[in-house]
Amino acid sequence: MALAQSITNPAAWQSPDYSGLLAVDIGNTNIHLGLCQNGKWIISWRARTVVDKMPDEYAVLLRNFLGSADLTYAAVNGVIISSVVPPLTLAFADLSQRYLDIAPLVVTHKTNTGIRVEIDQPAQAGADRIVNSAAVVALYGAPAIVIDFGTATTFDIVSADGAYRGGAIAPGISVALDALVSRTARLHQVDIVPPPSAIGGNTIHAMQSGIFWGYVSLVEGMIVRLKAAMQAQGFGGDTIKVIATGGLASLIRQHTSVIDLIAPELTLEGLKAIYELNHQSAEF
Repeated sequence: MALAQSITNPAAWQSPDYSGLLAVDIGNTNIHLGLCQNGKWIISWRARTVVDKMPDEYAVLLRNFLGSADLTYAAVNGVIISSVVPPLTLAFADLSQRYLDIAPLVVTHKTNTGIRVEIDQPAQAGADRIVNSAAVVALYGAPAIVIDFGTATTFDIVSADGAYRGGAIAPGISVALDALVSRTARLHQVDIVPPPSAIGGNTIHAMQSGIFWGYVSLVEGMIVRLKAAMQAQGFGGDTIKVIATGGLASLIRQHTSVIDLIAPELTLEGLKAIYELNHQSAEF
């Protein structure tokens, strides 16, 4: 079981009467959980997505995460879930009901998120894409393009009037590399880093050039096209912000000027904003 834990304010989680919002972002590769109090993410955890794991197993994982910070289930008094993995949506909703005695807010296209979902088939919009768009509107304003570097790389469009208008989906860079290696006999895994030159003098550097610089070029080209489409369709304004999140966001930004800012906790921030919008008396 792969997991990672980060503690941003160790003093805060020692408090025995601590309580807060548990935000759960279930992706195809990782599950990101965060515990928030007083507007700050006190603790953040990540675990591998295992589709066939039972609610009881994830309850043990959550208990262990909380225990590592000297907390119990009582530390949680609100739960919100964003998921693109339907079986785990049900698993975490069950966990919340049975172990935390809390009815979770599960984000869908019908949830009050503070933004309108203006696409052809709203039910097809991924919860993570809706949440990211809601976070951008709440934190940075619109119009904007949101890039999420995950299993897939998604580009989401938020129009000047604060509506989610769709976007684009591309294979994530790790998925692209895995596909290349699995379909070739003599190519092997390489680190996803920029090589010394765009002209690879050996197989490793040639692969790194194609994967890394090719991906940077994909991002740059998509931003140019998406901004032009936004202006043509009346979605844009004078300035369209480009905000990136996800594992490789910081590395990609170091090598391109098209990304305006990085928001590492964008999805969790969106979940927090949506929960508070639907529970006006909540204070986290």
